[in-house]
Amino acid sequence: MTNDRLRTALRGISGVHVTAWKGDGEADWALTGQIVRHIAEAGIHNIVSAGNTGEFYPMTTDEVVRSHAVAAEAAAGKALVTAGIGRSLREAIATGKLAVAAGCDAVMVHHPLDPFAAPQSQADYILAIAEALPIPVVAYIRSDAIGVKDLARVATHANVAGVKFASGNMMLLAECVRATKGTSANWICGLAEGWAAPFHALGARGFTSGLVNVVPERSLAIWQALEGDDYELARRLVDEIAGFETLRTRYGNGANVTVVKEALGLLGTPVGPVRLPGLPELNESERVELRRVVASWGMQQAAAE
Repeated sequence: MTNDRLRTALRGISGVHVTAWKGDGEADWALTGQIVRHIAEAGIHNIVSAGNTGEFYPMTTDEVVRSHAVAAEAAAGKALVTAGIGRSLREAIATGKLAVAAGCDAVMVHHPLDPFAAPQSQADYILAIAEALPIPVVAYIRSDAIGVKDLARVATHANVAGVKFASGNMMLLAECVRATKGTSANWICGLAEGWAAPFHALGARGFTSGLVNVVPERSLAIWQALEGDDYELARRLVDEIAGFETLRTRYGNGANVTVVKEALGLLGTPVGPVRLPGLPELNESERVELRRVVASWGMQQAAAE
């Protein structure tokens, strides 16, 4: 795996797969593998395993490691696989090395959540992982606390293939793109389809998606519109998924994964509730709203219920 190949994939769609749970709360790896296979066969460029949509933080380390291996096997070379890693520096590096052994193509470093993390030290944390691993790193930035200088240090490191920028601070993004012009920096929209057009306009390419678990063809259509600089079409396509994405933002984004999982259930793929501290399940009025949204896409099983 070369950085150039991964950079190209990152400028496409990075689909973050869900993790299926059985009735007893244990992982259903067979079903999780089927979901990954479906995403890969749909043509999604890069699959992220143990990302936030995959419930990285409620998972044990052993489950994270298993998730990476399941995804690498299920993708079967049809898509690149990026392994989500994080928590303590030692754990992140150890988990990253196991992801290499499992056949993953890259790692994505989750933004450190330590409440006492210094901004420049958060950058150092990502760079320490990039130095320690033999496969490329994707930096996941979820805060605008890190300044342009430190973000540029991360973005231009030889083993950092891209920065998944998941802050809504567009001025900071614009400054980062400007500061790293002409370098190897690769800025990616980390806020999914709804933010992809403004990110694209500022010079970021590609976006992350949880929607790909449900309707990957809609994500691909938005990406193709942006690749053709057809912003009018992209806006129209985003409008069609806006109800779905708005539902995901409820409870301070606590329903983010819940909506994806319940949509899969409506379409005949029950993947279990979301683990705490995420929202385990929607209430009935929210479920009715979700059914209406999914049915409006022509998804027959949801429409029939």
